[in-house]
Amino acid sequence: MDFRLSFGVLLMVFLCHMTSALEVPLDPKVLEGLPQPPTITLQSPKDYIFDPRENIVIHCEAKGKPHPSFSWTRNGTHFDVEKDPKVLMKPGSGTLVIDISGEKAEAYEGTYQCTAHNDHGTAVSNNIVIRQSRSPLWSKERIEAITVQMGVSLVLQCRPPAGLPPPVIFWMDNNFQRLPLDRRVSQALNGDLYFSNVLSEDTRNDYICYARFPHTQTIQQKQPISVTVLEMDTMNETVASLYNITKFSANPAGEYRPGFMTPLGDTSTEMVLRGETLELECIAEGLPTPEMSWQKDGGELPTSRVSFLNYKKTVKISDVSEADAGDYTCTATNRLGTVDHVIKVTVKAAPFWISAPRNLILAPNETGILTCRVNGDPKPEIRWFINGVPLENAPEDHTRKVDDDTVILSNVQSGSSAVYQCNASNEFGYLIANAFVSVLAEPPRVLTPPNQVYQVITNSPALLHCATFGSPIPTITWFKDSKISIKSGDSYVIHENGTLEINVAQSQNSGKYTCIATNNLGIKENHVFLEVKEPTRILKQPEYKVVQRGMSAIFECKVKHDPSLIPTMTWLKNNGKLPDDERFEVDADSLTIKDVTDEDEGTYTCIMSTTLDRDSASAMLTVVEKPDPPTDLELTDQTERSVRLTWIPGDEHNSPTQKFLIQFEDLLHQPNVWVNFTEVPGMSTTAHLDLSPYVYYSFRVLAKNQVGYSQPSQASRQYRTNPAAPDDNPSHVQGEGTEPGNLVISWRSLTGLQSNGPGLEYKVQWRQKDVDQEWSSRTVANASQLVVSGTPVFAPYEIKVQSLNDYGNGPEAEVIIGYSGEDLPLSAPDGVLVMVHNSTVAEVHWEPVSSHSIRGKLKGYKVYYRRERGLHEAEEEADQESQDQVLTFNGNLTEGHLPGLQPYSLYNLFIRVLNSKGEGPPSPDKQFETPEGVPGPPSFLQVNPGLDSLTLEWGPPLNNNGRLIGYTLRYQPANATIETGLVKIMDFPVNETTVTLDSLNSSVQYKFDLNAKTIKGAGPSITKEASTFMETTVPSRHVDIATQGWFIGLMCAIALLILVLLIVCFIKRNKGGKYPVKEKEEAHQDPEIQPMKEDDGTFGEYSDTEDHKPLKGSRTPSNGTVRRDESDDSLVDYGEGGDGQFNEDGSFIGQYSGKKEKDTHEGNESSEAPSPVNAMNSFV
Repeated sequence: MDFRLSFGVLLMVFLCHMTSALEVPLDPKVLEGLPQPPTITLQSPKDYIFDPRENIVIHCEAKGKPHPSFSWTRNGTHFDVEKDPKVLMKPGSGTLVIDISGEKAEAYEGTYQCTAHNDHGTAVSNNIVIRQSRSPLWSKERIEAITVQMGVSLVLQCRPPAGLPPPVIFWMDNNFQRLPLDRRVSQALNGDLYFSNVLSEDTRNDYICYARFPHTQTIQQKQPISVTVLEMDTMNETVASLYNITKFSANPAGEYRPGFMTPLGDTSTEMVLRGETLELECIAEGLPTPEMSWQKDGGELPTSRVSFLNYKKTVKISDVSEADAGDYTCTATNRLGTVDHVIKVTVKAAPFWISAPRNLILAPNETGILTCRVNGDPKPEIRWFINGVPLENAPEDHTRKVDDDTVILSNVQSGSSAVYQCNASNEFGYLIANAFVSVLAEPPRVLTPPNQVYQVITNSPALLHCATFGSPIPTITWFKDSKISIKSGDSYVIHENGTLEINVAQSQNSGKYTCIATNNLGIKENHVFLEVKEPTRILKQPEYKVVQRGMSAIFECKVKHDPSLIPTMTWLKNNGKLPDDERFEVDADSLTIKDVTDEDEGTYTCIMSTTLDRDSASAMLTVVEKPDPPTDLELTDQTERSVRLTWIPGDEHNSPTQKFLIQFEDLLHQPNVWVNFTEVPGMSTTAHLDLSPYVYYSFRVLAKNQVGYSQPSQASRQYRTNPAAPDDNPSHVQGEGTEPGNLVISWRSLTGLQSNGPGLEYKVQWRQKDVDQEWSSRTVANASQLVVSGTPVFAPYEIKVQSLNDYGNGPEAEVIIGYSGEDLPLSAPDGVLVMVHNSTVAEVHWEPVSSHSIRGKLKGYKVYYRRERGLHEAEEEADQESQDQVLTFNGNLTEGHLPGLQPYSLYNLFIRVLNSKGEGPPSPDKQFETPEGVPGPPSFLQVNPGLDSLTLEWGPPLNNNGRLIGYTLRYQPANATIETGLVKIMDFPVNETTVTLDSLNSSVQYKFDLNAKTIKGAGPSITKEASTFMETTVPSRHVDIATQGWFIGLMCAIALLILVLLIVCFIKRNKGGKYPVKEKEEAHQDPEIQPMKEDDGTFGEYSDTEDHKPLKGSRTPSNGTVRRDESDDSLVDYGEGGDGQFNEDGSFIGQYSGKKEKDTHEGNESSEAPSPVNAMNSFV
């Protein structure tokens, strides 16, 4: 107890202070220069069954440095390969090839073990048991014929010979046909054939059991077994003995409860090894044949590993574990009862690895541990070996401590390399593992290639490898960008193997990373690079498409990706490649399928891939089309007036049928014309049709879905209905006269479908309403109207139209009221009265005309009225051109309003009554007068300006609308936008139409409003704006200014002034005076008229010192008045260049001088004064 405790403490101390063992590198370049003990790389299975017709090949391959040598033991003793000429060991290998041709193969059976040895240790293989396959013959036995009563159970035993490996069993007949197996007849796991109950058809003489031996591929058969099944109603044991009945039942013809044929009893046991397959079997007898079921007590069967075979008579559980142990209950049931059997399953285990010992590479003075963790049931025994020798037999080594499954090697030294073997065994098997311990002293090496570039996607983990080798194990340190030391933390994890993991890579993690490997023998560094890329994402996914056949389908797939990565777009259909069809066009971000067919339906997936990631999205394509036409039209339930039509719908083509349209053809009345009959919902496949007599029906059906109507179905067989009397009378019956003295009776004829039989006619009846007389009658055919003559004017008539044919009359006709022809009214309205409400509206009244004198349907009354003259006018001044105005008042009205009358006028009025035929005579003329109203605006307002006065002239209104009593003038100063000053008002008598306003401010804009007045008040005004200098606004009345005297005098003065200026200019030029633009005249050959100086108004002179100065111009008016640059009302402001002219209506629009121009040669601007010459030119 004390020893074990002290060893445990020692073990803990070692574990705390030991250096981690170095993993053996896999890089061949590293292994080349390193000494290495042997390692078994290939060996034959533990149980090797060979075919005696072939050579025995026992594999044994190993590696090591130096390359190992090989030797063998057989049955625990050395096997000298070289002494046996039949045995060959392959060069450089331990594999044995044994030639057994001409020899007894049994001589080489046994247990073999391979040993691989070099200077650093010895490795051993498993114990390989070599056995020869066997296929022994069936032992001879006498097979008795079997006679059995029908309904009882039966077992035919196979009992095959024991082979190696066991044979495969099956039952066949003499014709090598397998016997059929079912719930009643089944083959057990041991090969026996079970009948839960026998039937008469089980009688046969060739039940043969066959055994096939896999290795030798031979098949052997047992002697045939004969079975006879007897059918007997009653039988006792005495009779049975006479017939040599093998199987007898006390109730031969009856049914019976289930019972188990195998296994027997209520319970049984089964043992299975862990990892193998458990097979449980229950076969029951009974009549009827029982049903089988399975359950596990206290749990459920492992669904993923369980399978039921042989019609649930066998349950198989693969890869058994300890959890599969327990009680399994099989239940057999038929209608007479139930029986159970419990199988108690125990699970044992051959040794299995928890962790096998691993190879160690240790540096001198380091400590290492070999562990051999195994489990099994029963618990395995562990033994340690060194170089194939049990540790207890090996030389004592104080640096080695063994505790059951652990070996501790402390302070190892150079030269102590060896191969350790761990052997774990129990009664069900064994495990053996080799693990070498190599003691090395090596400086660090970095196995990861230098300058390797790692690329990852944002937000994904990044693994930067730094695989190293060295003894002692190097210490790994990481730096970023050769400056920042990286420690394990939230963002980074440095694994034991040196790999640096970045949990969630971001763009700032990109850069250069350096790993440094260090041990006491040296230092080594390596650089790698990390690039963090943007993820690939599908921004616009393809969408579900429903496309009609023959159209095009377009799936869009727009993607965003890292610009440094080259994406690849791949389209799949149903997770496979797109069809090799030119109709499929793949563009950069879309897939187009042209002329879609039904085969194109499916799920389409766009996959955008880069070297680092991918994204995908899918959408379905559904191809729709008009439905196929219905088929198999059938007529059933036939009666005189109805039939049932049924059909089979056609293919809907992925679009549900919404409705069916039933059409018919009347081959008797309208052949080749299909008429819509009725519609039924899309779920229906039948319709009850009400029919008409005397029709030769053919039906067809059309299906409609979202796309449209199908083609019509094939027509049904013809169905004829018998003739009958009409069911309907003509519709739209009416009576209306077309002229005085007649009555036209019309109707809408029946169709051929409505005629119900041959000989269709119409019986027309009529009589005057409210008159005691008999019905008049006439029968017509092939007509839709009848004209009755000699009727009174506009008299009401009762009318009936009844249909009839050769089979009788239609229903009683409905009476309608019609009227004979109308005539013009005979009389005019009386009692016409006019009431004048105001100067523009009057109200007229009249008495209605008697109904008999209207002689037709009253449409209304027409009022005719016209203006004769104004009341202020004499009769001879009456308006001869005035026309009648007409107002129609519909219906039986007796009053109405007359709008839009002219005030102070005399009107004449008469009224006519109106019917459908026309108008009646006029009523006597009625005159009325309208009172005075306000007058219209004055006909014109003219303002003649002076320097400080304005003269106003106006004309009377065109429409006085009464007796004028005078005029009112309002005026005030105003500018173009805002009114200013107080309003002044002046009244004038009716005979004054002019006024002069003196003492007005010069150059002030005035606004004038003038209106006329009657006793009813002032009328609308006429407005004008003017100034004391010149009129500036567009007047409301146009005046021809060219005819004004003051304008003609002004133009003459201007012309005279221009002539004088031209003479002065001509004289000065001839005297040779200075002319300032001589050079310009030579350059342009187009002298300009120069402006006058500001101070004296003469033409300015240019001197040499002023050639480059801008010119100044004056703005002196041509009429000699004082210049008013500061005035807002200056004429200069209303024209370009300070000049202007008047148009026909007196408004200021023109220019007296030329426009301003720029000296483009000199680049200077000069103002140009108003030029009289230009003014003259403008008049020429």
